[in-house]
Amino acid sequence: MSTQKCHGRVIGGKRVAASLAGCTALVLAVTGTPAQAQGRDPGRQTLPAGDGWGSAGTGTTGGARADAAHVRTVATWDEFRTALKEGGTAPRIIKVRGTIDANADGCSSFAADGYDFDAYLEKYSPQNWGLDTNLDGEPADSPEGLRRISADNQARAIKVAVPANTTIIGLGRNAGLKGASLQITGVDNVIVRNLTVESPLDCFPQWDPTDGDTGNWNSEYDSAVVYGSTHVWLDHNTFTDGAHPDSSLPKYFGMIYQQHDGELDIVKGADYVTASWNVFTEHDKTLMIGNSDSAATAAVDRGHLKVTLHHNLFSGLVERAPRVRFGQVDAYNNHYVADASYAYSFGIGMESQLVAEKNAFTLPAGISAARILKKWKEAPVTAVGNHVNGVPVDLIAVHNAEIPAETLQSGAGWTPTLRTRVDSPKAVPGIVGHRAGAGRIC
Repeated sequence: MSTQKCHGRVIGGKRVAASLAGCTALVLAVTGTPAQAQGRDPGRQTLPAGDGWGSAGTGTTGGARADAAHVRTVATWDEFRTALKEGGTAPRIIKVRGTIDANADGCSSFAADGYDFDAYLEKYSPQNWGLDTNLDGEPADSPEGLRRISADNQARAIKVAVPANTTIIGLGRNAGLKGASLQITGVDNVIVRNLTVESPLDCFPQWDPTDGDTGNWNSEYDSAVVYGSTHVWLDHNTFTDGAHPDSSLPKYFGMIYQQHDGELDIVKGADYVTASWNVFTEHDKTLMIGNSDSAATAAVDRGHLKVTLHHNLFSGLVERAPRVRFGQVDAYNNHYVADASYAYSFGIGMESQLVAEKNAFTLPAGISAARILKKWKEAPVTAVGNHVNGVPVDLIAVHNAEIPAETLQSGAGWTPTLRTRVDSPKAVPGIVGHRAGAGRIC
């Protein structure tokens, strides 16, 4: 298919106005609203028909039908939270101006009376507490109890519930959310576009002495969670650790004081999600689809978690781009740029049915293409037409040749049909590099 560009450039050999074309070849028709009129307002654009799993069934229109009373422009965290709460399930459009910081007052504003991090380190150090007992039974007035209270304070302050029939869109090139956690939970029909989302810092990670051989720090707060929701479109966003990459975090008890969780989680029976033209960068555990192998989780997730990932840039990440359990996931035309911290891109998990097609991978010297796929559980995968450093590579064959103990089976058992355009993997780095991320919607 032809490549579409912004600013009235060439589309299929013809030059057209950007207001009609748009950056993402959007089909803008909404019942009763002319497509051309919507093209002038990205906040009223909808997911095109056939554009990934998010377009299945009723499709994803977000707040496109909002009346004037339900269109808000916000510039502060309080304004943003109020705009999300008002209006019930009526269609709404929330336009974000500038960067909104959910943690502008700092971590100390969440701390419970009496909480002392030095006292926490002293009591629960491996030398004093050991590595055999977790901290779950600690009373409310203990350092761990006070940490829990503090963590609850932060959760109430930075988590926000996104209602059904909502579009959240950044204005211009510099709009974003910092330190916030978007909870898209149990709702239908949500669009999030054109935001730079800086991962929230967990101010109060928990030490778990029993996690691994030497204990570990565990954190909360994903940048965005799609939990049991349907028809969600995440488009042209940039997910990043921003000013606080993992490399800047200290170590305690010999382990990194991990203050980040995921950039995006799609879990608990969520369905019909399209993530397109986003940038995921500077993160460890990036994108998880399905969060557990347990029987209880399987009962909820089996037959759901239908997700499309296309034309996204995954850069400077460690793992989970994505890790998949149960879901039918279509990942095509994405660009993966690895550095020395790279572990893997695609995690093949419990009953997953991943199709990875015509993606491009840029790997540094010393990192083998065999590491692109990581087997966690026995599940077939389709991986065809992918390029590594500009050269076609059979990802399954190279994985099985170099890691025979984790042999993968070819053939996910289904063929994606919901695609509006498929680019050559050779062209993907240039296309995605120029057009993915926040600030690149016409």
